[in-house]
Amino acid sequence: MNDDLVRYAPPLVLPGQHRPEAAFRVAHDLLVRRAPREALEVLAPALEAEPDNIGLRTLRAWAYLNQARLQRAEEELAWLVEEQPDDVWARHALGRSLERQSRHDEALPHLRLAAAMSGDPEHELAVLRVERLAGRITSAA
Repeated sequence: MNDDLVRYAPPLVLPGQHRPEAAFRVAHDLLVRRAPREALEVLAPALEAEPDNIGLRTLRAWAYLNQARLQRAEEELAWLVEEQPDDVWARHALGRSLERQSRHDEALPHLRLAAAMSGDPEHELAVLRVERLAGRITSAA
C-alpha cells in the first residue's frame, strides 16, 4: 500500500466521537496513520470532559512526540508516570523525550527503569546510547 495514501487519509468522523471511548479509537487510528494534528483535535474535547483519562492522555503524549513538541510531551508523560509508575511505555517515552532535549542525565533513570521492567532489547539499547551521550561510557579505542 502506498504510504502517502495512508499518511494523508482524512480522519474518520463517527457519531458521538467526542465521547472518550470513541475519541480514543479515532485518535488512535489517526496516530497510526501518522496524523498527530488531527488526533489532537479529536482528543481536545474528550479531554475537556475527562481531563484525567489516562488512555486519552497517553494518546496526547504520543501525538506530541510525533510532532516533536517535546516540552508538551514531557509534561504529559511526567503526569502519566506519576499516575502510573509501572507504565513502561510512558516511562520509556519520557526518557526519550528528555533525551531528544539533550537532557541525558534526567533521561537515564526513566530509560533504565523501562529497560528493567520490560527486558526489551530496544529499551536496553536506549540506555546504552544515552549513557554514551551523557559521557558515562566511552567507546573502546
